[in-house]
Amino acid sequence: VQLQASGGGLVQPGGSLRLSCAASGRIYSSHVLGWFRQVPGKVREFVGLIRWGTGSPSYANSVKGRFTISKDGPKNTMYLQMNDLKPEDTAIYYCGLNRSGWSTRDSDYGSWGQGTQVTVSS
Repeated sequence: VQLQASGGGLVQPGGSLRLSCAASGRIYSSHVLGWFRQVPGKVREFVGLIRWGTGSPSYANSVKGRFTISKDGPKNTMYLQMNDLKPEDTAIYYCGLNRSGWSTRDSDYGSWGQGTQVTVSS
C-alpha cells in the first residue's frame, strides 16, 4: 500500500482546509490510518487516526474539537477536515498506515507518502 497526502496550502488564522490521503492498494478493516505532522527540526507529532473497519476516530488534545477525520471506503481515501486553524498548526502533514492496530506512535506506522505543507499565517 502506498499513501499520498494532498490538499495543503496557505490559509489565514481561523480558516479551514481539508486534506486527503489516498491509498493505492487494499486497506483492511483491521488497519488504522493516521495523520501526523512535522515541523523542521522537531519530531513527528500525532494528530489523529481512524480505525478503518469501524470508522472510529481518535485525536490529539491539541486538535480535538477543531479537526475531524473521516473516510471514504470505496475510494480508499481518508480525510482531515481542519477548522479554526492556528499558526501553530503550520507543519508538513503526513498520513501513515498501521497494520497492527490503534497507536499514536509514528514508529508503528509505515507506507508514508510525501507529505503536504500546511501554512497558517496572516
